[in-house]
Amino acid sequence: MEPRSGCPINAAIEVLGDRWSLLVLRDVIFSDRRYFRALLTGSIEGIASNILADRLKRLIDAGVLSRGGTVVRGQRARFSLTEAGIQTLPIIYALGNWGLDWRSGSDELRARQQFMRDEGPTFIEELMDELRVRHLGALPKPRSGPSPLERLDAVYAAASDPTSP
Repeated sequence: MEPRSGCPINAAIEVLGDRWSLLVLRDVIFSDRRYFRALLTGSIEGIASNILADRLKRLIDAGVLSRGGTVVRGQRARFSLTEAGIQTLPIIYALGNWGLDWRSGSDELRARQQFMRDEGPTFIEELMDELRVRHLGALPKPRSGPSPLERLDAVYAAASDPTSP
């Protein structure tokens, strides 16, 4: 996959610059959707199956995702982030912060982003470490309490619960 120019911004946009690629990565990172069916049915934006298949192939070809399992039709392939994919988290985080500042949205869907912003860069590093454990088989770093993804899930659950204070 050769970029059209030597510009690093162009090279990144050619891989990540369409709307669906970043949303697929969002769902893999934050919702641990790692199978085609889970990505297809879990997309709140309603991605079409042919678009999803194309974006997964492009992300694999670009080295952002890897595909595990057999390639036989009908078999379930599990998608994992590569280190390059994990390194997209700060980009997605920055886009989410821009969205918090400049776009409207529902409270429950904004809650995780606000939590990450409140927690700061250390939280993003901890989350990247957790992704390395889940996707690359890295050894977990010692910590006490819930993991970053568990904390994000709890924030989302609390924001989604109308009885929550």
